[in-house]
Amino acid sequence: MIINKMKIIIQLWFQLLLWVSIVAAIAYFAICLFLFVQQPRFIFFPSSVIEKTPEFFNIPYEEVWLPVPVDSGKVERMHGWWLKSNQPDAKVLLYLHGNGINIGANLAHANRFHQLGFSVLLIDYRGYGRSEGDFPNEMRVYQDAFTAWNYLVKQQQIPPSQIVIYGHSLGGAIGIDLALKHPEAAGLIVESSFTSIRDLISYRNLFQIFPVDLILNQRFESIQKVPHLKVPVLFIHGTVDSTVPSFMSQKLYAAAPEPKTLILVPGAEHNNTAVVANMEYLQWIESFVHQIYARILFNTRQ
Repeated sequence: MIINKMKIIIQLWFQLLLWVSIVAAIAYFAICLFLFVQQPRFIFFPSSVIEKTPEFFNIPYEEVWLPVPVDSGKVERMHGWWLKSNQPDAKVLLYLHGNGINIGANLAHANRFHQLGFSVLLIDYRGYGRSEGDFPNEMRVYQDAFTAWNYLVKQQQIPPSQIVIYGHSLGGAIGIDLALKHPEAAGLIVESSFTSIRDLISYRNLFQIFPVDLILNQRFESIQKVPHLKVPVLFIHGTVDSTVPSFMSQKLYAAAPEPKTLILVPGAEHNNTAVVANMEYLQWIESFVHQIYARILFNTRQ
């Protein structure tokens, strides 16, 4: 009698364990599916609220609306600001911001470039700020950067050799992709950016119980792209960056071909390299621009 009861209890325990295992497996699969589908929401953090416009810095500007065709056959409009320099034959900077907020949060930094004499185009990827469209993803932001480039070249009729691409953080990865597609650009500035999303996940020890390599579809694999760059590139990174470690810029620099420059800013975090470096930051940008245009002039004379 006791033995039969023990057998029944053991069978019930096995059944319970089996059901728990099945439920756990279903939950695990569901979480994997959720991470696969909702992945962009762990990467992009857009805001539709623009707190500052160029008027805050007394910068004359034009509102820019760029049409982006989508698979449905419709057209989504991307919003931006064109900060035209009052200097004749000014160089142009295409400003690609990071994964958070919108162009309004990037005006102070864009103003630094404008004060250096650049005409600056700031764009909000679709889903950010006033730009139309669904939630952003990797392919969409690449397309948005490509659209902004075409606006400068085709509508503003700016020679590609007059355009410097600038990208901060995630914008650096977007800038690397754009520069790879347009080797005729004057140069590329990559600030506080990363080697890949996979490397960031590993560095932060995130999602390690899941098959990250199978789930990951937003990769931004800059480390695979920089060896093929054909433009001069300047890497800038703060040494105490707690968002993206500075060794990632060092890896990007090591993988990139010449001409290239790496500047590590002591004591600077993810968003304040220009503030910490102060006037030196502007000198680095001016020096880089001087080098790339001296190179263009030299090649033109050959």
